[in-house]
This record gives sequence, structure tokens and C-alpha cells, in this order.
Amino acid sequence: MLTQLNAPRVVVRPKGDEPVSVPWAERVTAAGVEVVTSPTADGWTWTVHADSPVRLAAVGIEWDAGPAGDDPRIFVNGYQSWSPLGWRRIGVDHDPSRAGALDFLRNVHHADPAVFAPHELRSEMAGVLDLGSGRPRRLVGFVGGSRHDGTVRVRREGDRVVVRAEAFLGHARLDPGAPRTLHPVTIADGDDAESLLAAWATRVGAAEGARTTAPFTVGWCSWYHWFDHIDEPALRDNLARAGDWPFDVFQLDDGYQAAIGDWTILRDTFSSSLDGIADAIRATGTTAGLWLAPFLAAPDSEYARIHPDHFAHAEDGDPLYAMFNPIWGGFVWGLDPTNPATAASLTDLGRTVRDAGYDYVKLDFTFSPNVPGVYADPTRTPAERVRAGYDAFRAGFGDDGFVLGCGAPLGAAVGAVDAMRIGPDVAPSWEIQDRSSTPAGYEFGSPATRHALEATRARQFMHRRFWVNDPDCVMLRTTDTDLTPEQSRTWARAVGDSGGMVVVSDDLALLGPEHRTLLDEVITTGRAADGATVAAIGTD
Repeated sequence: MLTQLNAPRVVVRPKGDEPVSVPWAERVTAAGVEVVTSPTADGWTWTVHADSPVRLAAVGIEWDAGPAGDDPRIFVNGYQSWSPLGWRRIGVDHDPSRAGALDFLRNVHHADPAVFAPHELRSEMAGVLDLGSGRPRRLVGFVGGSRHDGTVRVRREGDRVVVRAEAFLGHARLDPGAPRTLHPVTIADGDDAESLLAAWATRVGAAEGARTTAPFTVGWCSWYHWFDHIDEPALRDNLARAGDWPFDVFQLDDGYQAAIGDWTILRDTFSSSLDGIADAIRATGTTAGLWLAPFLAAPDSEYARIHPDHFAHAEDGDPLYAMFNPIWGGFVWGLDPTNPATAASLTDLGRTVRDAGYDYVKLDFTFSPNVPGVYADPTRTPAERVRAGYDAFRAGFGDDGFVLGCGAPLGAAVGAVDAMRIGPDVAPSWEIQDRSSTPAGYEFGSPATRHALEATRARQFMHRRFWVNDPDCVMLRTTDTDLTPEQSRTWARAVGDSGGMVVVSDDLALLGPEHRTLLDEVITTGRAADGATVAAIGTD
């Protein structure tokens, strides 16, 4: 396939230097980097080498994809759970990085936080081109994501469309004698984007050892009624009511911990220990679940006081700010999973949580090791840093524990998680509630039930191919909400149609027989849809 592309070129982007572009050949050298490609029937495999240490931002192959047609478009897959996605118009729409948001937002939502050129678009892992004029749609995708991120870049030049498949290494150091094998690139044509994405996802899942066999799960979560104000009386009241509901998992979300990073120290609104809460949940015959943001810690946390050397650093030597959340008091620091001591602490955390009785965890805000900074191992790519964090936690938590990823770089997490949030947070509203604080360009990542619905439909192809999809919680209640009953039903039925996880996040005291009827309908539909997906994958 590579030899059939029109005017292919190799583009090398060293750190801090302008890209160097040379005509493609199976072996080329540019900017001190040797790129060796081997054409395959549907794309290529490739490696990069260096004779002296090189900090490498990215290496790609770009080509002329042909005439633009009347309305050229690309399906864009966002970088992490909450990132913008959907169809975009080539030559008309802009990448969200151009909207003027803070650097911090670009770090959250993109593998490469650089501001893109006007009208240049990007899709992470894979993109589907629709150039019209009777031509089939074309998928360009990376077969994997654990070694590095893969970005499909597209721009219009006159009446032509130019595509680049770029392996993003995030300024990782390439050392002599240590060639780096990049993820293969595949190109496939077809009439239906969903079918192209599903076939590609099946192949990626096989390459990355995707964990796709977890049972269909129904659960309860504390977040969307109490948010960070959950306390033990409210938790136990709902636990007492949960026996009348068909929950497999009962999960405590954000708000129990004394500080971000201090996961075993509870707030004074909890009189029981972490173990005691798990014991109470397990006594009902339900799996105990716990929320964590394991790659972050607050500056005033006990963790930061005891382990000041566990963090990534900014260029000035200060600990790296990796997330901002006003409910946590502002900015928090990012751990460095490439530091052996930090990795050991993540393994200890996984073991501690499992020993406390939690067989199910939700790991949130796990994009943070992607944030540019100074890390202990400069040869690791951002994707490898994220994966190192997951792998360290899993080493302690156990291979048979259930890990739900959230706010996670999707490519790096395939094979690391059992389930994945595949869209933004829902909310007790259909649209964004407060647009005054919504970041320009990244509105889609703000909590809104409509956003979750769009993502659930767009990323359906990932279910049981990468992991079990988590669309986010159904919103059953009809009080303490701005959702209309019809909007609640629309969202609940979309969750059922997806076949993904079904999680309730209401105060059960507010729910009556009509809400239980709707939930039962969603579960019945979801089990059937999940089974149909499993059967279909068996015939891929």
C-alpha cells in the first residue's frame, strides 16, 4: 500500500527544530535520524535509529491523498476519554488547539500539545477520510498505542488533501544502538466508517492484548448526586437500599479522601476506615469499588510531604503541575511513573486497595503522565509513561482485579484496563450548565449529557474490541436535575443500546418504581446488545 501512495515523504521533527521532509525511500536519514520502512499489503512497518542521542518529537509519512472533492471530511477520534471527536470539514474547520485555550488544556486533550496550523486537523490512533466524488472512505490508523501515540494529520493544499501518519514520541531520547520499533500503520478502504473502525479496532485489540472478557456490569456510584460532598451516612443509606436493586458493584467516588494522593486517609465525614467501608459493601454480596486519581497528588498532601522525589518536574525544577481542579484547591502535581520509587509506590497502592477489599477501581485523570516535563527516564514516550503507571498499579492490584480507566489516553490503555470511559461526564443537564468557565475549543469535554450521548455513539466500535465501554452513568432521577424525563430516557436507552456498563449514580431514596422499570429495560437491552457485539466480533 505504501508504494501506491502519491508522492510519499518522510517527515522528521526533532525537539526544538523545524521539521525535515525528504522523499520516501525504504531507508532514509533526516535530522540525524534513520527511518527504515517496510511496505506491507495494507500499509507499512517502520523503525527509527540514531547514531548520536536525539530528542525526537515525531516521525511521520505524508502523502497527497488526491482531489479534495466538494466537501472533504475526516472522522476525528480524540486523544483521551473526554477529548473532542466527530466529523470535521477539511479546509474549513480548525483544530481545537487554535481556539486560544491555555497550554494546560492542550496538554489534557492532545498527545502533541502544539498549536496546529490554520485548518489543519488531527485524529488520534486512527481517522477516516471522506473525500467524496464517489470514492470509498479511507481509514488510516496505527496498529497499537502502548509504545507511542499515533496521530493522523490532514490539511488542504489548494484543491488537494495531504495526509500524514505521524508517530508522536514526545521528545523522547533516541540513543545509539537502541532502535525503536514504531507501531505499524494500516490503510483500508470501504463504504462504511463504522465497519472500517470496527475492523481496525479488532486488529489493535489483538496486537495489544486487549482485556475484553469482563462480564456485563451493573453498578452504583456516588458521584453524580453528591459529587465531592459524599459522606459515610449517605453512602451507608444507599448501601442499605441497594439490596433492592440489581447492582454487581457499589463504588465510592471522589470526596472520601483527605487530599488528592492520600487515598487511605479519609476525611472526617467518614468514621470508618477504608477497609471497614469495603467490608460493609462486600457483606451485601456486592463488589466493592473505589475511585482513585493515582498519578496525581496535592502539594499539601501527606504523600507529597513524604515523597517529594516521586514527581515529574518542570524545566525550572519545580514539581510539575499536571491537573487543575477547583474542588481540589487548584493545581495538583503529577507523579513520574518512570521513576522506580514512584512505580513501586503505585504498586503498593494497588496492593493496599486490593487488600482492603476493593476488587474494582476507577482510575481517573490518568492522562497526567502525558504532560510535558522532566521525567526520570528521558527515553520513554508520553504513551509509555502513561502505560508504566497503569502497569505499576496493576502489578499490586492483581491481574484478576477490574480496572476502569477514565480521563485516559485511549491508545496507551488498550491492554491495561478492563473498561474505559469513552466520553465526557454526563450531568444533571442536557447542555453545559455554566459556559462562563468552559474552555474555548474544548467545550465538548465539559460535562453535559448530550456530549456523553454523542461520544457513546461515535465510539461504539471500541466496545469488546479494546475493552468494555463505559458510557457513563444513567441519570434516572426526576428531581434535583435539569434533565427532562424525555432526556433522561433518551440517555438511558442509548446506554442500553451501546451494550456497555450500566451504572446508576442517583440517591436511591429519590427513585421509585418507574425509575426501576426504566433501569430494568436498560439492563435487558444492554445485555442483548453486548451479546450481539460479542457474537459479531467472533465473525470479524
